[in-house]
Amino acid sequence: MDDDAERIEPSRPDQVAPIWAAASAGLVSAGVALAAGELVVAIPGRNDPSLVSAVGAEFIDRFAAELKDVAVRLFGTNDKVALVCGIVLVSMVLGALLGTAARRRFWPAVCGFSAFGLLGAAAYRTDELGSDTLGTVAAAVAAAAGIATMWSLLRMAARLGAAPRSVEVDPAGDGVRVGDQVMVAPRSPLDPRHIARRAFLGTAAALGAGAAGMALVGRRIAGKGSSEAARQQVVLPAATVYDRDAVAGEVAPEEFDVGGLSPYITPNDDFYRIDTALSVPQVDLDSWRLRIKGMVDHPLEVSYADLLDMESVSATVTIACVSNEVGGGLVGNAVWQGVPLADVIERAGVGDGAEQVIGRSIDGWTAGFPVDVVTDGRTAMVAYAMNGEPLPVRHGFPARLIVAGLYGYVSATKWLAEIELSTWNAFDGYWVPRGWSKEGPIKTQSRIDVPRSGAELRAGTVPVAGVAWAPTRGISKVEVQVDDGPWRPCELGPVSGDETWVQWIYRWRAEPGDHVVSVRATDGDGETQTSDVARPDPDGATGWHSRRWTVTG
Repeated sequence: MDDDAERIEPSRPDQVAPIWAAASAGLVSAGVALAAGELVVAIPGRNDPSLVSAVGAEFIDRFAAELKDVAVRLFGTNDKVALVCGIVLVSMVLGALLGTAARRRFWPAVCGFSAFGLLGAAAYRTDELGSDTLGTVAAAVAAAAGIATMWSLLRMAARLGAAPRSVEVDPAGDGVRVGDQVMVAPRSPLDPRHIARRAFLGTAAALGAGAAGMALVGRRIAGKGSSEAARQQVVLPAATVYDRDAVAGEVAPEEFDVGGLSPYITPNDDFYRIDTALSVPQVDLDSWRLRIKGMVDHPLEVSYADLLDMESVSATVTIACVSNEVGGGLVGNAVWQGVPLADVIERAGVGDGAEQVIGRSIDGWTAGFPVDVVTDGRTAMVAYAMNGEPLPVRHGFPARLIVAGLYGYVSATKWLAEIELSTWNAFDGYWVPRGWSKEGPIKTQSRIDVPRSGAELRAGTVPVAGVAWAPTRGISKVEVQVDDGPWRPCELGPVSGDETWVQWIYRWRAEPGDHVVSVRATDGDGETQTSDVARPDPDGATGWHSRRWTVTG
């Protein structure tokens, strides 16, 4: 044997994997653990939340007050997708760190994945939608899958720098047999290090693909038990009062048909969704019951069929999220159909001293508002339809609360499970202990929809248009201001009532230059929208919406 040949020592127990391989092993192992947990949870077909969702829900409950506005500001209605992706990403990064920590001693991997399992099981126990037993089993399987995968990949990774004693690497690259030994070039496909690397990478890739497959299978299994199939079978009853013109989109006049202007009725697919449900609750209609309890004469339960059999009404109502920034899109106008809330609670009998109506979702989320608003003439209903079709699952199927004039955080309970009557001081809804106001009347707001911000416009007549809202009070006037000029009145579109937003338009004779246009609204009580700028917390943003444009000649 040539003295210049480089001998590769055989694999030894004390050999360690290269850092890149160990990190890759940890990354893949974390993915396998997450996918295994997902699959186990999905197998019963009951739409239980995944471990990721359970951890995310616990994260939301603990840090919602600090992160709510930030998440909405950064991601809008995609805040939940961002959170799930963030949890998965963090899990993968932690897996990679565990892999590097377990290069020499395996106990960090065992401890890390065991902690992962315990965290998942603990989060599952606090999730209203999940089974404690299923969560524990899923967490144990996930931890075991992660540990087993890490052990296998790290053993393979430890061989990457080793070769059998019968093989020598020939720097000259001649690749000839010498007795019972083989001379190979360092970069030859025959180099055992290359063989080991290919084996490791192939196994890691196969396990990663398997993890992705498990996750997809889990989601497919879970999807089979979703509420959508039951929703598609619902036949809505006729409502006593029903704004069919609004549903057909015939309220907004043709002259308001400006590209980019919000339609009078917001389509279901475009309607904003802001809530704390990381995974959309799925409800079995056959077992669903709406419970009315608390300070009532006789508690009762109402099935979905019972609800549909009650006399229903329909009304066009604008609802808004308290997190909506000035000029934001967390607001929409829809035709809601359902049973007047007054009729529902009257069946149970309102007890003496009852001051607050509490709505509770099947996932445990709560909201509360004064009993008085139920009977003061505004729309307050247990809604089961939206824009002429059963409530979309993401918007609260089978039933939700709609109360005109109140922000959603104090009124709009989706996936409704309970209505409870209580005193005002005896209970605070989900967001109140987290720093938000207990009363949440929607403030007078207006928004410029078109032209879009930063647009370059041609001199001449430019339609400036948008929407304004002050539910229960209505909008009496909308004005725009160009630069520092006087406030000019806008033309208002027709509305079905004071509980909806209104389209407005101003035909601006634009001149060349840079311009700032602002809008303000005056409600039906004569109160003009304030110019004072305030954050959404604790009870809604204020200020005038403005846009800047460049007009060319």
